Amino acid sequence: MPRLFWQVLSYYLIAVNVLAFVLMGLDKRRAKKNAWRIPERTLFLPVIFGGALGGVAGMRLFRHKTRHWYFQYGFPLLLLLQLAGAGWCLWRFRG
Repeated sequence: MPRLFWQVLSYYLIAVNVLAFVLMGLDKRRAKKNAWRIPERTLFLPVIFGGALGGVAGMRLFRHKTRHWYFQYGFPLLLLLQLAGAGWCLWRFRG
């Protein structure tokens, strides 16, 4: 695959992971202030689309959404699936 594809993919993954991390932090801050919250669906979207590492890191660092089973198990499961997919891509398209 062309080098440009891998560069664009890398930038995309960095952006979606930062977005997932920031959303978890913002929602935690809003929860502490009893302010308007970010919908859970919105928290899941960047995680589903490649931002599982940022979502898991945000969940752990901010200690946010750790009691909800679908976050507690869903985010790490999505992370494992994404890592497996990345490993497969690296193996399949190496060289």
